[in-house]
Amino acid sequence: MGHEEAGLELARTVALLGAGVIAAPIFLRLGLGSVLGYLAAGLLVGPFGLRVITDPGAILSVAELGVVMFLFLIGLEMRPAKLWKLRREIFGLGILQVIVSGAALTIVGLIAGLPFATALIAAAGFVMSSTAVIMKMMEDAGEVATPAGQRATSILLLEDLAIVPLLALVALIAAANGRIAADAPPFWQSAALALAAVAAVFAVGRYLLTPRFAILANVGAREVLTAAALLVVLGSALFMQWGGLSMATGAFLAGVLLSESSFRHQLEADIEPFRGILLGLFFMGVGMSLNLPLVLADWRLIMVGVVLFMAVQGAAVYVVARLFKADRREALHRAVLFAQGGEFAFVLYAAALAFGVLDPRTAAIMTAVVIFSMTLAPFVVMLERRFVPAPAESRDGVEEARDLNARVLFIGFGRFAQVVSQALLARDIDVSLIETDVEMIRAAGNFGFKVYYGDGTRLDVLRASGAGRAEAVCICVDKPEATDRIVALIKAEFPQAKIFARAFDRGHSLRLVQAGVDYEIRETFESALAFSGAVLRDLGVSDIDVAETIEDVRARDAERFALQLSGGITAGRYLMRGNMPTPQPQPYRPPRRDTKALNEEAAEAIGEDGA
Repeated sequence: MGHEEAGLELARTVALLGAGVIAAPIFLRLGLGSVLGYLAAGLLVGPFGLRVITDPGAILSVAELGVVMFLFLIGLEMRPAKLWKLRREIFGLGILQVIVSGAALTIVGLIAGLPFATALIAAAGFVMSSTAVIMKMMEDAGEVATPAGQRATSILLLEDLAIVPLLALVALIAAANGRIAADAPPFWQSAALALAAVAAVFAVGRYLLTPRFAILANVGAREVLTAAALLVVLGSALFMQWGGLSMATGAFLAGVLLSESSFRHQLEADIEPFRGILLGLFFMGVGMSLNLPLVLADWRLIMVGVVLFMAVQGAAVYVVARLFKADRREALHRAVLFAQGGEFAFVLYAAALAFGVLDPRTAAIMTAVVIFSMTLAPFVVMLERRFVPAPAESRDGVEEARDLNARVLFIGFGRFAQVVSQALLARDIDVSLIETDVEMIRAAGNFGFKVYYGDGTRLDVLRASGAGRAEAVCICVDKPEATDRIVALIKAEFPQAKIFARAFDRGHSLRLVQAGVDYEIRETFESALAFSGAVLRDLGVSDIDVAETIEDVRARDAERFALQLSGGITAGRYLMRGNMPTPQPQPYRPPRRDTKALNEEAAEAIGEDGA
């Protein structure tokens, strides 16, 4: 490759990365999600946009590794025992959703006038919703670890596995129509090869990977461990592909096999940066693949197809979710998430086109339908979250704060307040407890606490909780802004009550003192001092020296705090001990000298001047 060609390729790479880096944050700021940003960036620089990249297939072939690594990281979180617990969701819920959705979409294709084989393959491709898009949306919303998120992940895993029988189905249809080579292996042989590939990956992962990683860890070369992690992911994906399975399935299986390894967290840290970059490139490659001339030529047909397929698939997913006892909210959310095609549709349609099961125009139209559905998915989820609010939490068995009358009012009853209350209850001081977390209220009831439901940031709740009669109010909530609001209300409306507040950090402590609380404490300060004292004792420092050292730290902290109240957060930095080898700046303090020495020096100076 000449210098000009190398420069051109570098310019294209810079343009590609630049488009993604600019578009993703903009779409995130607009609340549309990074996936849509990457898709838009790909469309902009692709062959039907600015033509910076003219071969999206080359980008997709590399960027598919992002999906592979994504599935590997998901596998690391899915220990075998956890997968066994989800077997009903994976092989029950997942299979039923694929069958019902596929049947419903096939009927739509038949009504549209497509031949049965074409309608079946078109529906099968759309059924496999995008693992990358759905997992990214759930990850952004913090839903992956929830029970509903785990069920959605189980369905996605089954859909990823479904690519194997669906590809076999394409081959069978082609064989039935006489469109397959005579020397092609029979289905049972392909299935046996796939099972052998799974068994080989399982054996290598169970008996070779952990000892090998232990050897590499002892060598101490971090870059070798990173290379080994990439080798595991890509090697298992390639081996599965040779066995006729999808690369994503191989990567997921490798992740599951390493999920109980002591090197799991190291693998996550090494793979995560590559996964993020390549996954972004994958979405950009999908955006580049959108054939705009075809869309313009058949835009009515494509738009009708997108609406019909998304609506029918969403309805089928909702019905299956309700059959499996999901509540209406979860069923609706799952239907919205899965009402889209996915990346494996491109693989299936390409195979069907190669075997002659789909004609070029139908394959192109269905590919456009899938891409548009993936593009619209973040919008649909955003609309669902906006117009279908989360259901109010049930408060059955929980009493609201009303006409409380105790000497001390606790606002918030988490782990911090539970410890604080013990000393007061030991002295038979009556307390009132209010909290907004319903599950916490119910759990506290099992341990003998009567906790009332009440939001301390509301003035009417404070009155009903007895703040006007309380001698002291202990603010133990874990959100600094809520604490600040409660302090302002109590200072303005209930001046008779002393305020004891839990501070989140040093800056919050400064705000609380300036607001006029009677006492504040950083939630981790005293526990951190006790922790350091235990470390010193274990290192052989005597109890007396430990006590003196801890008291010195406490005194320095108090002095720095006092300076910060007047001079800002950076004041008194010299009072902190650091571990830097360079000397720390110290304030100038003149040496202490007695009066006799000063007088003698003054007399000598006068004599020397001849005064």
